[in-house]
Amino acid sequence: MSRISVVSGPSSPPDLVVVARITTIHGVKGWVKIHPYTDEPENIFDYKPWWLQTDQGWKEIQVVQYKVASQNLIVQILDFDDRDIARQELCQKNIAVERSEFPELDSNEYYWHQLEGLRVISIQDGIDLGVVAGLMETGANDVLEVKGDIDSLDFKERLIPYTKQVVLTVNLISKKIEVDWDAEF
Repeated sequence: MSRISVVSGPSSPPDLVVVARITTIHGVKGWVKIHPYTDEPENIFDYKPWWLQTDQGWKEIQVVQYKVASQNLIVQILDFDDRDIARQELCQKNIAVERSEFPELDSNEYYWHQLEGLRVISIQDGIDLGVVAGLMETGANDVLEVKGDIDSLDFKERLIPYTKQVVLTVNLISKKIEVDWDAEF
């Protein structure tokens, strides 16, 4: 029997953003390791409540306590005190929070989820390079993962540095990003 009961209907959260992933178990008492997508890993604990993505939908979960261990975040989730049950029901699942929990940003600052789905246009030749499918951290700078589609130059995937020299404008209203990028790359 599953310990996760899924919230559905009007009480389900309307606007969630994935902020972390539960990766594996830690120890024998049901603790799990999480991989946060927040800029500062421990910032994930500023957002409440957490929502767990299950096969049946989203389920609100509560963190009982957490620890930082060797650059990993480990958490104990309420009602999960068994290693095997935690592995089965929590691991390899996304954690989300309600978008309204995010603090306001300064102008010209964006959350990653705001950039996903925007069209990327090269100012060098006015060519549509595709849509932002995701972002990744490389250490030096973030990188836009741009996937070509039926409306773009081709179906190639391009990795474009997210730097002020390359990304010139971001327009959330028109859903476009202008870049100084050669379409041949």
